[in-house]
Amino acid sequence: MRAVASARMVRQTARRQGCAVGFRLGGTCVPAFGLPTVFAKVPKKRPKLSAKNIRERDGNRCQYTGRSLHPDEGSLDHVLPRSRGGADSWENLVWAAKDVNQRKADRLPHEAGLRLLSVPRAPKEVPISALIRNAHGVAEWNLFLRS
Repeated sequence: MRAVASARMVRQTARRQGCAVGFRLGGTCVPAFGLPTVFAKVPKKRPKLSAKNIRERDGNRCQYTGRSLHPDEGSLDHVLPRSRGGADSWENLVWAAKDVNQRKADRLPHEAGLRLLSVPRAPKEVPISALIRNAHGVAEWNLFLRS
């Protein structure tokens, strides 16, 4: 996490805000954010292997043609096909245009006349705080989360 707000600003915001979430069936409120008083070493974690994260790693581009793709125009491709022992791993999955992926089928890229534009790699581990998203749109959280 980045230190972007002073402790004084955080305390003032907490006092002003009061509570952020209320429940209809009771008077319970929870604060918009918690302010830790003791800090430890922040654990690191690698992003989860998923189609969305492969697409983000590859910049929404087909890794064979370089064409920019809309999310529904692309699909995951196993560089070494599963039928030949290829694994579901960061190093064996790339984002490819659906038509290119179908043309490649269960062949290696060079057998299909294709060439990878970049070598697929696993992303580096990042502080776990970098993986937190503001799914509920709480404005105060934006001070502490990367966009």
